[in-house]
Amino acid sequence: MIKHFLAALSLLLTFSVSGQVPTGPRGGGNNPQMNMGRFYGRVVDDKTGKGVDAASIQLMLNHIDPRTKEKKDSLVGGMLTRKSGEFTLESLPLGGEFTLTITAIGYKTHEQEVSFGVQFGPGMDMSKAMAAADRDLGNIKIEQDAETLEAVTVSASKPLMQMGIDRKIFNVEKNISSTGGTAVDIMRNIPSLNVDIDGNITLRNSSPQIFVDGRPTTLSLDQIPADAIASVELITNPSAKFDASGGQSGILNVVLKKNRKVGYNGGIRAGIDSRARVNLGGDINARQGKINAFASAFLNQRKSKNWGETDRNSLLDQSTTFQQNNGIFTGGFGFTRFGLDYFINNRNTLTISQNISGGNFNRTNYNSMIYGSSDPNNNYFESQYRNTLGGHKFRNYGTSLAYKHLFANPGQELTADITYNRSKSTNFSDIYIRSFNDPEQLDPKFPEQLQNITGSGNNRQIVAQMDYVNPINENMKWEGGLRTQVRSFESNQLNFLNSIPQTALDNEFAYTDYVFAAYGIFSQKVGEGFSYQAGLRAESSKYDGEQLGKERYANSFPISLFPSIFLNKSIGDRQDIQLNYSRKINRPNFFQLMPNTDFSDTLNLQTGNPALTPEFTHSLELSYQKTYGEKNNTFLATLFGKYITNQIARYQSLRPIADTVAFVSSWINANTAYAAGVELIFRNTITSWWELNLNTNLYYSKINGSNIVPDLENERISSFSKLNNTFKFGKGWSLQLSGEYQSKSALPVSTSNSGEGGGGGGRGWMGGPPSTSQGYINANYGADIGLRKDFKIKNNQASLSVNMNDIFRTRRYWVHSESISFVQDEWRRRDPRIVRLNFNYRFGKMDRALFKRKNTRSEGENMQGGMENL
Repeated sequence: MIKHFLAALSLLLTFSVSGQVPTGPRGGGNNPQMNMGRFYGRVVDDKTGKGVDAASIQLMLNHIDPRTKEKKDSLVGGMLTRKSGEFTLESLPLGGEFTLTITAIGYKTHEQEVSFGVQFGPGMDMSKAMAAADRDLGNIKIEQDAETLEAVTVSASKPLMQMGIDRKIFNVEKNISSTGGTAVDIMRNIPSLNVDIDGNITLRNSSPQIFVDGRPTTLSLDQIPADAIASVELITNPSAKFDASGGQSGILNVVLKKNRKVGYNGGIRAGIDSRARVNLGGDINARQGKINAFASAFLNQRKSKNWGETDRNSLLDQSTTFQQNNGIFTGGFGFTRFGLDYFINNRNTLTISQNISGGNFNRTNYNSMIYGSSDPNNNYFESQYRNTLGGHKFRNYGTSLAYKHLFANPGQELTADITYNRSKSTNFSDIYIRSFNDPEQLDPKFPEQLQNITGSGNNRQIVAQMDYVNPINENMKWEGGLRTQVRSFESNQLNFLNSIPQTALDNEFAYTDYVFAAYGIFSQKVGEGFSYQAGLRAESSKYDGEQLGKERYANSFPISLFPSIFLNKSIGDRQDIQLNYSRKINRPNFFQLMPNTDFSDTLNLQTGNPALTPEFTHSLELSYQKTYGEKNNTFLATLFGKYITNQIARYQSLRPIADTVAFVSSWINANTAYAAGVELIFRNTITSWWELNLNTNLYYSKINGSNIVPDLENERISSFSKLNNTFKFGKGWSLQLSGEYQSKSALPVSTSNSGEGGGGGGRGWMGGPPSTSQGYINANYGADIGLRKDFKIKNNQASLSVNMNDIFRTRRYWVHSESISFVQDEWRRRDPRIVRLNFNYRFGKMDRALFKRKNTRSEGENMQGGMENL
């Protein structure tokens, strides 16, 4: 008791003598939003390692007195350590330089210099300050013997685009052209990614795995609002730490916004587009003591229009088919996320979060077709109308529980989490068919027919993972982890013609797959500027599927090994070279396996193949990065190559369907595939008001499908480029102009492995191009523009923005596909020149005592709180 009283009295006297906390640009006093820093740590006995109770912590800010122009130290924080020796100092100016002083009865006074390493100035990126605002000072040893400890400086610097050991990170919070849209709109501005007219994402001509906050998800990108995303991580060649699934496609990790600032903060947003569809959203975060609570909710309405034509020539009977179609897709979806972090103490955190999303959509599609034949032995003519009314409903639920433990040794940590995702969907299509024997449509071929298709699906996924990182010393560390994943899918499809069941077309399918994995990684810095990382992942996987009442399917790989190696060399003058290799597996996803047939387009029937087996990929990358100029401009060049065995690819063939035959697109395992390319990324700050980002990709691919049809190959060279300009004018005005060009390219050979559930056909309910291994997409290009005005309302930040997509109405997808039986050309256009107007308002208060009442003691235990409880 006496020890506590004397320590508290000493602190009280210090505050009384010190007076007021200084203000000024360096201390952040003129901008309270900069007083958001936090130091925390633990004071321990040098001999026993036990925490020192009631040690006095004083933090002095070193600054220049604006009146006397002399150096001055002012007290900005203080407290008594808890029984464990832990302390926390909050609401500190990020730009300050500090002296930390620790005194305790029976111990020598300990002093050390600390800082956040943030330098304020013109053009500073606020994301740097956010990344540096929370710093662990570790275990601070105090000794009874006289000894001077070395000064410690805590610093951090994180550029806007960072090339890490295995990923590129892009900050997208201030992307203007995607405001009010979905994650698909954001991806149009991410280097390396290509987005087609239907919102399908490809990375180097293959679809990446979709992660949310570092874990697999059942959400698709068009179900995630753009305003909920903080950053996007692109992992083109994942190391052994990551799930080996995904094959040649890499990982696209969407990091959702989340805040841990002391006090409360949040935002509201609203918008409307040129089709009178609204979007609404808001988020709130509150932190006090041991609890950080967060929640967000978004609602997006959609109205999508599409147009297209298809022209097919049959090589079997010299017949031709011409089809025109247009459709309208309306509805809306909601997305909400909430949870809390519980800070057990400075080094142990428990987090629970819940995601809920759902949507209801209606579809109207009008098709008119003309069939004819010039064969004198089989001359005929037919015109047909196919009008489709459909509906689709989905629900997604995701629950995550995570634990994180930070050891006293900097960089040493243990994390464990379990994630449960569930999704379900229902859909229906009512297709009205009328056929005539004459162009004037006066001679009906048969009475109007009604084809009904109903489907449903359920998807469950559970992932449990534990990771451990242990730095052996400042130059070496090893990592290890365990992972379990179990996924189950169910789908069914019922077919009717004029209310008569068509049981031969019905299908019910279910499957479950299991993946058990363990990995180990060792990394080391050797000599001047050289480092390496070597890893090995072992996975055991199994798949069981059943087409109920028809056939069972299964495959298993008891043990598969997936090595990875990364080599980094700094060659001076801010230049780096990286060489990496990995082996991956791509397991078939739900839509690739599901044998339900999509009849909505008679010229492009699609179905899955439950007999598919996984493909294996060997990936190699060589990267060069150069940072130059005073504004840290960046040039990144990457050469990449892939060799794939048992390639999963689209293939279109003539096959029996019920009592007839038709051309159907499905999935096959081709023999091999090769891919290689070069990627160039430039990031340049031209002037203080103009930032330019340029990305160019040149890609070569070749698929060998001779195991299906002799001499079946698809070989193509393609390229695409992206240009993004951001102009910052005075008084809060900014303009973003972006565009992309896609050259003639091979059709994508695989689809997303994100684990989407559903009960539709092989293309998904929204449809897509007839992606086969025998075709290509013609060149196309497009441009988007966005304008934003930033301003303040009662000292809180607000913005008003307007954006338009496809401003030149040039995004028209023209697809050519062929087989031994036909040649087909198809073009489609979707949603050109959509204008969105959006308002965004941010609010908050960095208040440590937000929920604290008098005579209570918060977890932060600041100086005033400490005095109240004496």
